[in-house]
Amino acid sequence: MKLDALNLAIIRHLRDGRKSFKEIAVALSVTENTVRSRVNRLREGGVLDIAGLIEPDALPGHKLVFMGVKLTGMNLVKKAREFSDLPGVVGVSVVTGRYDLILQVLIRGDHGLLDFFTEQLDPISGIQSVETFVSYKNLHVRVPYVLNPEEEN
Repeated sequence: MKLDALNLAIIRHLRDGRKSFKEIAVALSVTENTVRSRVNRLREGGVLDIAGLIEPDALPGHKLVFMGVKLTGMNLVKKAREFSDLPGVVGVSVVTGRYDLILQVLIRGDHGLLDFFTEQLDPISGIQSVETFVSYKNLHVRVPYVLNPEEEN
């Protein structure tokens, strides 16, 4: 999907997730229907998500962990998709350098990292090595957060 100047301007306005399509239309001198249509196409095209995001440091008992993953094979995108489906994984990037993938994982509890390694990573084939980087402080980082049913009470 092509991101033209109007698409980018709409996306910039959507940084404030509470701004209405009408307000965006007035600011950009287009109709509300134009904004609505563009946003719908961007969402359907997989270019734009509108979601509530949270600062990881604001979640008591949680840490954001970055993991550098070195794989034994070269099917990087397929493996990235496999990792992206794991509980707690909020982002996966195929990268250059000493790792093949960088994972962003939201970990809960004192043993969350150990649990993630033993329950989520261990069953995945093709992992050569993993290096973890626990984030102690995040600046301008927001992640999606969905409580598991057992965590809601």
